[in-house]
Amino acid sequence: MCGRFTITLDPADLQQEFDLGKMPYEWKPRYNVAPTQDVPVVSDAQSRTVELMHWGLIPFWAKEKSIGERMINARSESLREKPAFRQAFLQHRCLILADGFYEWQRKDPKAPKVPMYFQLKDAKPFAFAGLWETWHETLGKELHSCTIITCSPNELVEKIHNRMPVILDKSSCWQWLEEKDPLKLQGMLAPYPADKMQAHAVGRMVNNPKADSPECILPLAF
Repeated sequence: MCGRFTITLDPADLQQEFDLGKMPYEWKPRYNVAPTQDVPVVSDAQSRTVELMHWGLIPFWAKEKSIGERMINARSESLREKPAFRQAFLQHRCLILADGFYEWQRKDPKAPKVPMYFQLKDAKPFAFAGLWETWHETLGKELHSCTIITCSPNELVEKIHNRMPVILDKSSCWQWLEEKDPLKLQGMLAPYPADKMQAHAVGRMVNNPKADSPECILPLAF
C-alpha cells in the first residue's frame, strides 16, 4: 500500500514543472502526508486546476464518511470489479501530485520497522494515478475524496513491500485523464521503472502523522 507521501515543492515551482492551472491558496509544502488529510489533486486535463481533496475515497453511495479510512488505496487489478471504484475508473480519474513516498522495512524481527523514502532519481515531482468521488454530507454539503491506485512493485520497491503506487511522470500523466478506452487505461497501471528511482532510509519521526518538516526525508545515519 501507499500510506504516506511527500509534495515538497513550492507551489510556483510545481505549477511551472507540470504547466498547472490555478493552485489552492492553502497550499504549502508537505513532508509527511497521511491518510484522511487533504491532498493536491488534478481532475481536469484542460484547466489543470489543482484542488485539495480528502485522502480516502468515499463512494457516492456511502452512508458514513468513515468508509474512506479503508479506501486510501485501490488495487489496479480489480478497479473494474469493485463497486467502490468501478464508476470512478471510467468517469472520475485524477492525478495526485507528489515527489516521494514512504514504505516501511523490517530488517530484524526483533527491531522496529525502518521507514524508507522513495523518489525519482532526478528528484522531479510526479503524479500518482488516482480516482476521485463526490459524497454528499448532511445538509447537502459536498466532499471530494480520492484514492491512490497501487500495482505490483518494481525491483527496487519489492525489496521493501509487495505493492507500490502507480507513478505517472509529466510525459504520461495527462493521458490518464484524457484516455477513454478502459483497456488502454488499464495498461497504464504498471510499475514505474526501477532504474529511474532511488530510495534511502529515514528516521522514525515519520511514524507520527503530526511530524511534517524537512527532517522527515533526511537520510538516516547508521
